[in-house]
Amino acid sequence: MPVSSPVVIRSLRVVLPEGERPADVLVRDGRIARIAAHGSLAVDRTADHPAQLIDLGSTALLPGLVDTHVHVNEPGRTEWEGFASATRAAAAGGVTTIVDMPLNSIPPTVTVEALALKRKAAEGRSFVDLGFWGGAIPGNTADLEPLHHAGVFGFKSFLAPSGVDEFPHVEPHDLEAALAEQARIGALAIIHAEDPAVLAAAPQQPGGRYRDFLASRPAEAETGAVARLLEAARRTGARVHVLHVSSAAVLPLLRRAREEGVRVSAETCPHYLTLAAEQVPDGDTAFKCCPPIRDESNRDALWQALADGEFTAVVSDHSPSTPDLKLLPEYGGSGDFAAAWGGIASLQLGLPAVWTEARRRGHTLAEVVRWMSAGPAELAGLSAVKGAIAVGRDADLVAFDPEAEFAVRAHVLHHRNPVTPYAGRTLGGAVRTTWLRGRAVDTGPGAQPFGRMLTRPANSLDPQTS
Repeated sequence: MPVSSPVVIRSLRVVLPEGERPADVLVRDGRIARIAAHGSLAVDRTADHPAQLIDLGSTALLPGLVDTHVHVNEPGRTEWEGFASATRAAAAGGVTTIVDMPLNSIPPTVTVEALALKRKAAEGRSFVDLGFWGGAIPGNTADLEPLHHAGVFGFKSFLAPSGVDEFPHVEPHDLEAALAEQARIGALAIIHAEDPAVLAAAPQQPGGRYRDFLASRPAEAETGAVARLLEAARRTGARVHVLHVSSAAVLPLLRRAREEGVRVSAETCPHYLTLAAEQVPDGDTAFKCCPPIRDESNRDALWQALADGEFTAVVSDHSPSTPDLKLLPEYGGSGDFAAAWGGIASLQLGLPAVWTEARRRGHTLAEVVRWMSAGPAELAGLSAVKGAIAVGRDADLVAFDPEAEFAVRAHVLHHRNPVTPYAGRTLGGAVRTTWLRGRAVDTGPGAQPFGRMLTRPANSLDPQTS
């Protein structure tokens, strides 16, 4: 590859691990080489490879976001989403690294052979850096160690039906076996925690009323499943991570388990922090997800937990489908929440959505960066190279205008199908440029992707690129 010229990116609002301040950031050979006082780095135009100066003024410079919860769905369900469309949306939203979930693709990532197929499908098609989770399902315990050595970042399991037949949920004995094996090999278990018995006992009322759908997936389903997961983690010594927490009722369980020495972390998502059940129109199944968007008081409790450091990460759980599966009335569907596919499409909008609500509640850009970049990078073991503007890290950077506002128009977003619950909303903050390892990412027509695939080397917390 040709030697790239160094770049100085200057901003009055550089968000560093220690906080926000004016600074110059020198990028060389794809990495952050130096951070200096604002205006202090001279640009040597006489050198063989003269530095370019990019002065952002008061536009903020953030580290690229790391989203560890993305359903790309390719191969097998590429009509729902694919590597090119998902990663283009990610880059447009300031996300420079994603980790793809093991299900909704066919085959799911539950064997080394399936992982190879997924990597082949992604080759040369990713606009951002890309890693993969493996799956732990009934009957594949023997596949976990080979997948771990092949570089997946950990293993996802469902405690309740996943919605797709090829990725079945684990029963208690399956969970115990999977966690014991993951503890043995030093892998992270990431868990969709809803209790199938509670879901089965809840009232199931088809139709377009959101309150009926909400009643069908009560908070008790989350608390029951998390309690069961924590008991299994205590017995096996596994490190576990609770995915997409929607109910604040699980937080005391997590807090108590950590105090007792259980290795447990948790995440939540932009839609649980920025939307509320009271705002969901009947029949608007773009809002359907599992677990569901709950009420305003619950949302307030999630924000308090986030401020208190109880969540490791805020990640998208981007899980789109074709419009017909969402049963949206505008596409001729019934608007039936019970029958519609459950998943929120928001990969491109997570940063402005969270920033809009965070600013309203008095939070800072530095906090948003901790939740959406540093935290997910640490969760995935990527913090040596991702998640912060720091010397030696990859120069994954985002020019973000925190004062801008825009109305969301679903049809101009880059993810494959024009469905999102944010359509028509006005959000604050706009991504102006995204740099991946020092190169600006072009998301326009005909642009050439240059994202890399990331792997975790066997028996190590340090990632490597391939």
